[in-house]
Amino acid sequence: MLTRIFALLMVVFLAAPAMAQDGPLRLTITDGVIEPLPFAIPAFAAETAGAEQLAQDITRLAAQDLTNTGLFREIPASAFISTPAGFGASLQFADWRAINAQAVIRGAVAVNGEQVTVKFRLYDVFTGEEMGEGLQFAGTQQGWRRMAHKVADAAYSRITGEGGYFDSRVVFVAESGPKDDRQKRLAIMDYDGANLQYLTDSSTIVLAPRFSASGDRVLYTSYESGFPRINVLDVASVGRQQVNTAPGEMAFSPRFSRDASRVIYSLTNGGNTDLYITEIASGQHTRLTEAPSIETSPSFSPDGTQIVFESDRSGSPQLYIMPVGGGEPRRISSGDGRYGTPVWSPRGDLIAFTKQNAGRFHIGVMRTDGSEERLLTASPLDEGPTWSPNGRVLMFTRETLGASGTSTLYTTDVGGLNLRAVPVEGGASDAAWGPLQP
Repeated sequence: MLTRIFALLMVVFLAAPAMAQDGPLRLTITDGVIEPLPFAIPAFAAETAGAEQLAQDITRLAAQDLTNTGLFREIPASAFISTPAGFGASLQFADWRAINAQAVIRGAVAVNGEQVTVKFRLYDVFTGEEMGEGLQFAGTQQGWRRMAHKVADAAYSRITGEGGYFDSRVVFVAESGPKDDRQKRLAIMDYDGANLQYLTDSSTIVLAPRFSASGDRVLYTSYESGFPRINVLDVASVGRQQVNTAPGEMAFSPRFSRDASRVIYSLTNGGNTDLYITEIASGQHTRLTEAPSIETSPSFSPDGTQIVFESDRSGSPQLYIMPVGGGEPRRISSGDGRYGTPVWSPRGDLIAFTKQNAGRFHIGVMRTDGSEERLLTASPLDEGPTWSPNGRVLMFTRETLGASGTSTLYTTDVGGLNLRAVPVEGGASDAAWGPLQP
């Protein structure tokens, strides 16, 4: 069983003059090339004996989160002219202006047995004002990484005006063994590859894990019965139930509705593949499409009123949108090549997809009306995009070809400017990014 080893409390503390969110320091995220914002993060103060190493670790991870976005540049400690004497000491803003720091992150860490407390403040160097109110996080020593991610999320949000995504998890298919006998099992990890845990064994093929909006349940396809069937897994208890389908029917490519009361999926019966919705509690099925073509990879819009899906009804796989209650699908893809695995952004503004054209695979995004298509990646095999909680970053699978080829997870921003491999031991594919943790 998985157990929650970390209980996180967040409180406003030390009421102080705060700069409004529309203050002078604001990094606007655009699709063009930007100059990373220089920030300084002096080592967090250790306020109790035994807190020194944790203070260093939390400082480094928070800095790494921000730097890895490509939006921020950390000023090294060797360039500091002065450093704060303690968390409550005043900052010499002229010293930070002299080294071109635009923001300063300050923090302190206290340890009391297994309990850890982290304090955090963010300053706009050029106005000499604090951005927002100070925050305090409390948890266990084992949960120190979550507190570091929380610090980075708060700094990211206050500077960009966007939601954070560092304190989130990813469910995926962990792969091992040779390519002709690949073993697959479900696994879950932090967004950066840390804290890996396995949810299933490798006794049967598993595919397409998908988080619920609350992050407490995961849908996936299993071949345990010999046919693809959809399971619902409780992340905390690892208990599971199956979405009922008739014998001989093949169900796959599932996704939760926003409230997780329904599952939308593809079902093959009699050689025909259409989209269905099932009420989890009652088991009631509703057929959404009825065509001789193959309909698959459905994804709900954030408001739950529409779905985007893949269909070959026009002769090749393309992307279509239709009302969730049924109706005539509307094609939105129009470029050359084959389109698949569409996923609606949590912001509602974009749809990510996989595109195959001229022997190359791409991860791309387009507006919900099909306009402004942008290809973000290119390789012999990129597929399966999934959105970060704030809709600004995509994770996907990149596979190398050949008998010894392996699958690796990568991330890129929506501008395609910051491609990074996710450090996961062994092969990894079919990722689904969960929400921010509570």
